[in-house]
Amino acid sequence: MTTIFTKIINREIPAYIVAEDDNYIAFLDIMPLAKGHVLVIPKVEVDYIFDLEDEILAGLHVFSKKVAKAIDKTIPCTRVGVAVIGLEVPHVHVHLIPLRSIGDINFSRPKLKLSAEEMGEIAETIKKGFDA
Repeated sequence: MTTIFTKIINREIPAYIVAEDDNYIAFLDIMPLAKGHVLVIPKVEVDYIFDLEDEILAGLHVFSKKVAKAIDKTIPCTRVGVAVIGLEVPHVHVHLIPLRSIGDINFSRPKLKLSAEEMGEIAETIKKGFDA
C-alpha cells in the first residue's frame, strides 16, 4: 500500500517542501513539536530504517545534515535534534527538530497548531537556507 509520504513524493497530496534531490525529500511536519520541525525521507518506500540499502541509508544521513544546517541557519535554536522513531508512518523518516532545550524533542508534548500561511513562511525560510 502506498504511504502518505509516497503520495507527497508523487505530488498527489501537498506538503511544505524545503529540500529535494533525486533520492530524498524534506518537508515540514504538519504536527510539529517546534517551528521548523522537518521530516526527511528517502524516495524509496521502505518501512524500517535498518532495511535500507547501505548507500541509501548513508545518503539519507548526508541529506539530513544539509537540511539540518539550513534549519540551524534560519530558525532560532540552540541546535537541531534528530529522532528516528518509525512507528507513525510505514516509510523511513528522520525528524529534524529545532531545539532550545531537551524537552523540545519530547514527542508526548502537544503538537503546535500553525496556520497554512505560517507553515508556508517557515518552509520558504528553510528552503532559502538550503539553497544558500
